[in-house]
Amino acid sequence: MRGALQRYAQWLHLSNPAGRVEPGPVVQPDGTTNLDRVYVVGDLSGVPLLKFALETGAQAVENVEAGAAKGDALDLVILGGGVAGMAAAWAAQKRGLAYVVLEASEPFSTIVNFPKRKPIFTYPKAMRPAGELQVSADVKEELLAELRGQLEGVDIPVVVGVSAQALRRDGDAYEVLLSDKSEPRPWRADALPDGWRTPLRARHVVVALGRSGNYRRLNVAGEDVPKVYNRLHDPAKFCDQDVLVVGGGDSAMEAAVAMAACGSRVTLSYRGRELTRPKPENVAALKAHDVNVVLESTVGAIRENEVDLKVGDETRQLPNESVFALIGREPPLEFFRRSGIPIRGEMGRRQWTWFGLFVAFCTLLYAWKAGLIKSGLGFIAARGPDTLIGATVNATKDPSFYYTLAYSLCVVLFGLKRIRKRKTPYVKRQTYTLMAIQVLPLFLLPQIILPWLYANGWLSDWLVATFFPELQWWRAYGLVLAWPLFFWNLMTAEPIWGWLVLSLIQTCVIIPLIIRRWGKGAYCGWICSCGALAETMGDEHRHKMWHGPTANKWNFVGQGVLVFSLFALVWRALGWIWPGSFFATSISWVVFTPWKFVVDIMMAGIIGVGFYFWFSGRVWCRFACPLAALMHVYAKFTRYRIFAEKDKCISCNVCTTVCHQGIDIMTFANKGQDMTDVECVRCSACVQECPTGTLSFGIVDAEGLPFRLDTVAASPVQMREGEESDAILERLREQAR
Repeated sequence: MRGALQRYAQWLHLSNPAGRVEPGPVVQPDGTTNLDRVYVVGDLSGVPLLKFALETGAQAVENVEAGAAKGDALDLVILGGGVAGMAAAWAAQKRGLAYVVLEASEPFSTIVNFPKRKPIFTYPKAMRPAGELQVSADVKEELLAELRGQLEGVDIPVVVGVSAQALRRDGDAYEVLLSDKSEPRPWRADALPDGWRTPLRARHVVVALGRSGNYRRLNVAGEDVPKVYNRLHDPAKFCDQDVLVVGGGDSAMEAAVAMAACGSRVTLSYRGRELTRPKPENVAALKAHDVNVVLESTVGAIRENEVDLKVGDETRQLPNESVFALIGREPPLEFFRRSGIPIRGEMGRRQWTWFGLFVAFCTLLYAWKAGLIKSGLGFIAARGPDTLIGATVNATKDPSFYYTLAYSLCVVLFGLKRIRKRKTPYVKRQTYTLMAIQVLPLFLLPQIILPWLYANGWLSDWLVATFFPELQWWRAYGLVLAWPLFFWNLMTAEPIWGWLVLSLIQTCVIIPLIIRRWGKGAYCGWICSCGALAETMGDEHRHKMWHGPTANKWNFVGQGVLVFSLFALVWRALGWIWPGSFFATSISWVVFTPWKFVVDIMMAGIIGVGFYFWFSGRVWCRFACPLAALMHVYAKFTRYRIFAEKDKCISCNVCTTVCHQGIDIMTFANKGQDMTDVECVRCSACVQECPTGTLSFGIVDAEGLPFRLDTVAASPVQMREGEESDAILERLREQAR
């Protein structure tokens, strides 16, 4: 039994990659932070592309007031001399600001430290960044020459040899706290710039540090010996050596191949079961150059002439002359923490307090909605239900009216905000659809329209008896919310045949057909009221979703809820067959009570809504919704895909970061594979946020080849660059062949 469940879990979902999201500072799209007049630009603003780094750097300076410095405070301090920092500096120079650039080593040091002849991506091709500094070269050496050449004759005050540790508010300015190890010296000058003084103060700060924090450590004995390196400059220096490369990304692959190509005996160690992050051509190059790849391995110890490699319970001793720990860098998170700029996903005392208070509010809200807390609204006078005003007044006696009204208002108001922010035809059409479904069939119809129609005699007796016995208009939710998401239409003492037939058609015919053509997200992202709130009120919190293998296992909570809903339906049916039996008399405590309190109130209500502003808006949808769990099975047979042009993918991980279903989209894109994860809800965030226009919605043909792309544009990059869907489709078909 256990083996069968494991095979089912692997088939359904766990065989998909499970990427992780790198932590970073909370930054708004315009670079602003929670600190007034402090901006974060470049990589840490969200998109690790040269052109975006240039643009964010130049645009941040537009907010600086020239000549506003008071006392000994500068107008501006720029932390970091990379492409973003130098673009900001040139913009400050043109505006005549009193400013200085602080750099730990030298301007453009990240590019300087790239391996020789490293290819450079300068996407989007048609984009011309704001500001004077521009890029066009696509190889390291040419790019560096291009950047330095543009700055010839531009007198930018750069102080090198300094490292900023934190920002501290000092009246109307910020004091820049420097490391004790800083040794300030001028760059391209004989003396420090006029604006240099200690302590350094400025009214505005542009943080352009990039991911220039400390290299990640192996944390093993011998790691600090001279033969251990964190980057490869020149492969020729390591020819004919026994080399160990540790890492599973493109940098590790490229370094291993480069050294193997010049005669080194290279072993690549990676802790994962498979190489999911690097590009397929880099993985193929490992085999072509006879690199010894050891998966599910870790370094045990490093000695003068050998290393210990742990593979499961075995420890292997390998001859070794050089070790390259290419496992990435830690972004300068401590700088932001010390400065008071929050880190994405981190919860401090204040955040936990507000989270607890909001969950408590949701607990009271759902207890009130469920009738566990009396509302005291019975004093409202009854009105004639044959008028719309009267029907509305009568509806206000029920707590569900206020809850559904508030729910609908949230969808509409946050939906309009989402449309203004996202600005793509796809988001506009999707959001208006969600708003219309929530307001019309899920609010006005059951609360006002049906009672009004009935009061005027415009509903037939057959319709009322078949679908709304005892005038239970709330059952109309079942028109949109299919079983087992909407549970109660099938849990009546006597079967309501209208809902039985309709639910069977919805759940077993209509939804599978929709998913076959448009994917699970056609329901979850375009119809469902849970998805409506998640895509509107939860839009700005999607990056807070948990990622990784452990979180992916939590997805199977929904499978458990689905099993319970099937059990409940069978129990109810047995009660119908034998009315006086134990199945009929025990239904309340065996089925109703657990579902109402555990699933309806706790999971869907308190957790589903209470976690919105701290853990994404899709907690219920992803982890526990029984209808989503059923649709995961249907989605295994869908023709819907998110296609990826692998030549455009730069492994920036933005697509994975913004996925509020926890899907590791970057791994699919990096390999040029169709994204087939059953969790996808077609929210379009990954397609929209991809800085290179790599991703597209579409379907495959019977042979699994790209067949058609969505006609509703979802990628701003493709829209801006005038990408024709036929041309994209042809490239995708060629790639698939």
